Amino acid sequence: MMYSDDLIRDVLTRVKTIAVVGFSNKPARASHGVARFLQSRGYRVVPVNPGLEGQTHLGETVYAGLAEIPFDVDMVDIFRRSDAVAGIVEAALARWPDLDVIWTQLDVRDDAAAQKAQARGVTVIQDRCPAIEIPRLRLG
Repeated sequence: MMYSDDLIRDVLTRVKTIAVVGFSNKPARASHGVARFLQSRGYRVVPVNPGLEGQTHLGETVYAGLAEIPFDVDMVDIFRRSDAVAGIVEAALARWPDLDVIWTQLDVRDDAAAQKAQARGVTVIQDRCPAIEIPRLRLG
């Protein structure tokens, strides 16, 4: 899917708080590196991983799932296999009826889940990485 640079730029400049689903506490993993990168660019990153629930990583409490996050987020960034996307989108829409953005990482996509979210007014970007897009678009 093609996304305009204007759309990606708009998303990455308007969101402030990002839930990273599939966060890893291992620095060599992409989800950890991207979360750290996003923090370095001024975003609040909320790690989500049931195996790390209650721990603190990157200065933030790790939540088991989206339903446990006690505050609003602007974007849900998904670092899980494509077959997990539908369930994550369902949880995100249930938790935040007015969620702004769902983003899936490289090689991760579920077009049916994306259409469902878009029908609810959510901006969806699939198969992209914000840690690649931010420097490419010279943001921050």
